[in-house]
Amino acid sequence: MEKLVQLIRSINKRSEVRDLVKLRIHEFRENGNKSTDEIYKELCFCILTAKFNAEKCIRIQKEIDDDFLTLSESQLAKKLKELSHRYPNTRAKYIVDARMCKEQIKERVSSHGDKQELRDWLVVNIRGIGYKEASHFLRNIGFNDFAIIDFHIIDLLMRFGLIKKPKNIGKKKYLAIEKALKKMSEELNMNLAELDLYMWYHETGKILK
Repeated sequence: MEKLVQLIRSINKRSEVRDLVKLRIHEFRENGNKSTDEIYKELCFCILTAKFNAEKCIRIQKEIDDDFLTLSESQLAKKLKELSHRYPNTRAKYIVDARMCKEQIKERVSSHGDKQELRDWLVVNIRGIGYKEASHFLRNIGFNDFAIIDFHIIDLLMRFGLIKKPKNIGKKKYLAIEKALKKMSEELNMNLAELDLYMWYHETGKILK
């Protein structure tokens, strides 16, 4: 772990990267104060990211925008297909189904309560949302205590010998990896949201959302 910690420390010393990370964290915090519809649209983005390219999802989110709120399942599927999403039909269904819960999602997010219970509730009640997507959504609206364990992070941890390649990532495995990342974040004196952005930057050269 120490080699990876040193790598992240070296990236953190670069002021242009550090400033961009701070900006993203600020933007995420601001997102959490937005309207019910805006928070729902961020959830739509995270539903789209499952097994698909994040940058393309950002472009799709900007293109569809308020239409997430009104399009029927068939209309949304057609739009996603036109925008070259890999899974237009299933993602359209998940997004329209989640629309019925958007008020409840806003209420739960606003009340905070137990953050782990909040994530579990999203996984159980929102189709198309697993632990990675729930963590991504909560991070993007200002919750800093969750790890987004996607293939970029898995590959990085494998290269540094911190984990073996998992056959799949269920809840137990996800939480075990997250616990290891939490230990690393504490050693670096940063939260999991910041650590994720630095790790993503190392793997991609970009800091997205």
